[in-house]
Amino acid sequence: MMPRMESMNGTPDRPRTSWGVFAQRNFRLLWMGETVSGLGNGITAVALPLIAVVVLDANSTAVGLIAAAVWLPWLLVGLPVGAWVDRTRKRPLMIACDLVSAAALVSIPLAAWLDALTFRHLVVVALVCGTAAVCFNTAYHSYIHIVLDGRDLLEGNAKLQGSEAATQVAGPGVAGLLAQGFGAVTALVADAATFLVSAICLKRIGVVEPDRIPDEERAPLRQQVIEGLRFVGRDRYLRPMVTWGAVINMALMGYQAVQVVFLVRTVGLNPAMVGLLLASGSTGGIVGALVATRVSRRFGTARGLLLLQIATAPFALLLPMTTAGPGLLLFAMGAFFVGIGISVANVVVGSFRQTYCPPHMLGRVVATAMVINHSTIPIGSLLGGVLGDAVGYRPAMWLMTSVVAACWLVLATSPMRRERDLPQTHEQKQMHAKD
Repeated sequence: MMPRMESMNGTPDRPRTSWGVFAQRNFRLLWMGETVSGLGNGITAVALPLIAVVVLDANSTAVGLIAAAVWLPWLLVGLPVGAWVDRTRKRPLMIACDLVSAAALVSIPLAAWLDALTFRHLVVVALVCGTAAVCFNTAYHSYIHIVLDGRDLLEGNAKLQGSEAATQVAGPGVAGLLAQGFGAVTALVADAATFLVSAICLKRIGVVEPDRIPDEERAPLRQQVIEGLRFVGRDRYLRPMVTWGAVINMALMGYQAVQVVFLVRTVGLNPAMVGLLLASGSTGGIVGALVATRVSRRFGTARGLLLLQIATAPFALLLPMTTAGPGLLLFAMGAFFVGIGISVANVVVGSFRQTYCPPHMLGRVVATAMVINHSTIPIGSLLGGVLGDAVGYRPAMWLMTSVVAACWLVLATSPMRRERDLPQTHEQKQMHAKD
């Protein structure tokens, strides 16, 4: 018998099959856990505001405060978490985050059944789950390259991105059905169960993580945070990617803050039709995840990413052109193609970071990128809302979608405009620079 080769992650290197990365047990477990957990996140995104409004009779400002509480931990602890993740084992941390989130969510129905639920309780749960998400997502992005070797990262990220987009479509619908049939409070029990499923799947993964750096050989936490910021800020590939992510997140959240009011009050749609149109963007995300690997292999990771952004971003300009009747197709088409472009970018950029960054700095680089990208989300939401009230909903849509349509120019100023593929390692980039 021929000996089996070992892949970079220490697992047997299987021949290519029609199943692709799904032929690997460890990836199946990771994918299953993340898909179920993603469905639960979609449930929570609908159930928490419903509980605040229906059970506690909260106003829109209070609902916005709950949403802000979910994102606030990225700004407060995102950078130190990145350095901390680099010095700890990823899988035990991710399992702990799942268990903490499940316990926090279960506390809401327990308090409601005891007639002790308060708005402050909801905010605290949002903060706890948001903090757990910061730790989990930072570790998760560093853990993928431990489960998969370099040749499978692009395909694996595409599968994970596709399931994430699918849960964004299904999650709100499932939440609505659960809330309608059993109540919004009870729906959170289903979400808590998804975190338990994720923890069980992670526990069963058989990949052995690399040894940690001894405590006495580690730099102080503050110094490690600064090193992560410098690495991203000085790198000619990561810097434009993070800049693009921050700008497009601001623009996306800007028009998304207005789009529901625009569709209801300007276009004259009912809630059911609004939900159907908004789902078209997530559908585009599924398609983008399916084509990301093929586009990257056909055109190259650098050229394919840039071409897809040039081809899809201008479709955002169809959104403010929406009118009733056949004109609704303009919104559906615009959201669909923008979703494709964002999804492909998430796959390519995520895979690039995982292979390009030195393993001992990956957590800090991921956290730095996410902190910068997420910091513009509340800014975009506020800007979109203010513009909607100041100049009108359709003009506000025009202003914010114009930024989305032009965002590809940020990537066009980077080295990827001259290269077919992004470098696979930081050392490879340095060799190219010398040449």
